[in-house]
Amino acid sequence: MLALSPIQGAGWHRLHALLSSRFAGNLGSMGGAQMAIRITRLLTTIILTRLLSPNDYGLAAVVLTIYEVVALFTRNGITAKVVQANAEDLETVAHTALTLTWIVCGLLVLVQAAVAVPVAVFYQDMRLAWPIALMGLIYLATPLCAIQTALLQREGRLGRIAFTGALQVIADNGLTAILALCGLGMWAIILPKLIVAPIWTIGIRTGHAWRPSRGWSLAGWRAIAAFSRDVVGVELLTTVQANIDNLIVGSVLGVEALGLYYFAFNAGLGITLGLVNAFGTAVFPHLCEVSADPTRLAARYRASLRTMGGLVVPLILTQVVLAPFYVPIVFGDKWLPAVPVLMLICLSALPRPFAATCSQLLKAVGRPGIELRWQAGLTVTLVAGLLLGSQFGIAGVATAVLLVQGGFLTAYVLRAPRPFLTIPAQRG
Repeated sequence: MLALSPIQGAGWHRLHALLSSRFAGNLGSMGGAQMAIRITRLLTTIILTRLLSPNDYGLAAVVLTIYEVVALFTRNGITAKVVQANAEDLETVAHTALTLTWIVCGLLVLVQAAVAVPVAVFYQDMRLAWPIALMGLIYLATPLCAIQTALLQREGRLGRIAFTGALQVIADNGLTAILALCGLGMWAIILPKLIVAPIWTIGIRTGHAWRPSRGWSLAGWRAIAAFSRDVVGVELLTTVQANIDNLIVGSVLGVEALGLYYFAFNAGLGITLGLVNAFGTAVFPHLCEVSADPTRLAARYRASLRTMGGLVVPLILTQVVLAPFYVPIVFGDKWLPAVPVLMLICLSALPRPFAATCSQLLKAVGRPGIELRWQAGLTVTLVAGLLLGSQFGIAGVATAVLLVQGGFLTAYVLRAPRPFLTIPAQRG
């Protein structure tokens, strides 16, 4: 057996420790769940693209975009504060967070219902009103398991979260395929999301023993609200960035063009964004554990960047190279016009895994306001770029996404975390 030098030996021990750590287990659970989700989603997408027209896709894109815009307020940092809280404050923070979550989600149901008809009128298709309003009922499931989800994250027990999320989405995909085969059009995409919502609630509640021990509480709500304010701001801006292109394409270029663009985005970035989101869920508690130790925090952050880049970047580049071949074979020739757009959208995602890791670092050290300022600049620039790019069709929109997000997110990753990474990276 070959002997290892001291440097090689130290490197091997660090690698072994990383691979055998709870973080690696959590990352494996989340990544495995995402792969199962994406395989079933791919099969469902093949069925949908064969049976649904671009117009059906466009109508579903409008409904889901409105839902995503309103749903961003459920990702408000309230439960993230439970993950970050000190042990002595945990029970108080958990009860207050539960009360605030009920208040927010109740308001969101009303908001979703209120915007349904105006959106349908704007797009001159009243078929949009009912599905938009009904999607709001999903928010009522959130408070029933929000604190349990946060506590599972805090305790590093992400296996339950991964399994439940995978089960819910696989059921969603299966029902979507069945309803599409039954000829339900856009309802094949909308109805399953309502039907499978209880899966998440039941799976998470049965996975953690915590239950509220007292009634409604607002103790310490100001501290939670202060933390939540910046998180909501970031979520608002990132959700606008994720959906404003759909709204601009639909309003400027029409519903059929939106169907092509929506297909390109989901077929191109479905797996990538799933992995990025899964990694973010795993890395946040991983960084929170050492947030008080600058040396360990810097080391974990840099290792997380390398792991994320090694997973996602090769996947993105592979999709770009193979897109002209697999799209007509898998989805059909009618989607060939979307191939150049798909390739541009994929390339725009190259900095995303690094930006997501940077965001989790800022949240772990309690400084989401830094990300908020960066995201504000990105949003303004992106909207301007999209409005200009829409004058050149969906390819122009995709080019704007590539240029703006590529430049801004790269600068963000290089500069935003710098104050928290003053400790030199360890060698060995």
